[in-house]
Amino acid sequence: MARGQNDIMDIDKDRREYFRIDDSLHLSYRVVDKESVPELAKRLQAGEANAFSVMANLCAIGQQLNANMRRIEQTQPDVAAYLKSLDKKIDLLGRVFLASESDLSALPAQPVNLSGGGLAMHSRETLASGVSVEIKILLDDTFTGIVAYGEVIDCKPTEEAGDYPYLLRIKFTHIRSCDRDALVRHILARQSEMIRLERERREKG
Repeated sequence: MARGQNDIMDIDKDRREYFRIDDSLHLSYRVVDKESVPELAKRLQAGEANAFSVMANLCAIGQQLNANMRRIEQTQPDVAAYLKSLDKKIDLLGRVFLASESDLSALPAQPVNLSGGGLAMHSRETLASGVSVEIKILLDDTFTGIVAYGEVIDCKPTEEAGDYPYLLRIKFTHIRSCDRDALVRHILARQSEMIRLERERREKG
């Protein structure tokens, strides 16, 4: 399949294994009609969904330019420094724009088990297996907003009482490749941080 056709991934057809991590993130979901998901995914790919994914788009562009930036750094360090300053300005504007468009940052972060192929989160309500959902995730470290579509694998009561008495497991069915890459980078960064903290704890102990 050509790269352009692969921007929206069907995770069921992707055999790659994904790293998984326990994290705490700002996220939300809403139930959507299963028949509408292909069209919603198409609009997401075309950039028509909303402004929530603006930082994900900027991060994807930055990743594509990394190789060029390294070459410029080797031959024209002053130009590279100037371009990096511009990139920081764009990043700042993107964060402000996302903050004004999203109410997720105002909500408390909640525990989530996250991978590039899906997630598990606590829920106020029970959902039937097979229900389609739209998921919004805010990655705090890069302030990247990700929109994906998924399907409920199962929803089970937890032993903990409270406002979120159900554990909801969702597999992504449609997610842009740049968003999946952002998730994987976030997961790897969190894993590295946990390994470092554990090493420091052992050294002090």
